[in-house]
Amino acid sequence: MDEISIEAIYTQAIEMLMLYGPKFLLAIFVLIIGWWFIGRIANMAEKSMARVKFEAGLTHFLVSFISVILKVLLLISVASMIGIETTSFIAMLGAAGLAVGMALQGSLANFAGGVLILFFKPFKVGDVIEAQGHMGKVVEIQIFVTVLLTYDNEKIIIPNGALSNGCVKNKFAEPTRRVDIEFGISYGDDVIRAREVLMSVLNDYDLVLKEENKQPVVHVSQHGDSHIGMLVWAWVDSDNFWPVYFGLYERVKIAFDKENITIPFPQRDVHIHQFPGK
Repeated sequence: MDEISIEAIYTQAIEMLMLYGPKFLLAIFVLIIGWWFIGRIANMAEKSMARVKFEAGLTHFLVSFISVILKVLLLISVASMIGIETTSFIAMLGAAGLAVGMALQGSLANFAGGVLILFFKPFKVGDVIEAQGHMGKVVEIQIFVTVLLTYDNEKIIIPNGALSNGCVKNKFAEPTRRVDIEFGISYGDDVIRAREVLMSVLNDYDLVLKEENKQPVVHVSQHGDSHIGMLVWAWVDSDNFWPVYFGLYERVKIAFDKENITIPFPQRDVHIHQFPGK
């Protein structure tokens, strides 16, 4: 019985080797060549994206995504070559993908938002943006989140899903910006003289642009409860926005003091009445 069993097993093994051996060797050959070919495709895709100046983060993600998808397809093809049933395996992968997608809806929304931001580039690293109630300099754009650094050196991490679906102000996307500041003067001051003083401050400020279509302007903006509003418009290079914004407050205060122009402040008159016998 032992001799018959050993002979039968040996015969069956030889038959299986003859049947599946060539398929297995062919599958190994296809796997090696396919793996090498996928690497070449990934390298070519990366170089092509670099030539068209894709964002570095988006390039890395797309190359990795292409590589993973091609390798999964290669493994499924190799498995089918050696006789493994792949239909149920593909169905299982689809069900698993659906379950993971349902469980990670928020993360997938952030992932999709990151792809949109990196592809359409509403802002880039180095821009100053205001979004979701925060303002800061963009220091990093990741697939799921964007990292901001505020002026007082706080790090803000905002999910990309909210950024891609919400309002984003790119504060210095253009080379020039307009500084808008309202200065108040009292009702007893001369409006014409106040405008002349403000224009003199603007014309003497070398950081304020004097181009034909970007001349500084002063408007009477309102008649307030206790002051006349004088609105200043001054065009500046974007890099000089904050120096001019804060510099104008100091220069205007000094100029108003020299000309005895009053900057009003809230006041309250308190009247005390004396009653006999009290």
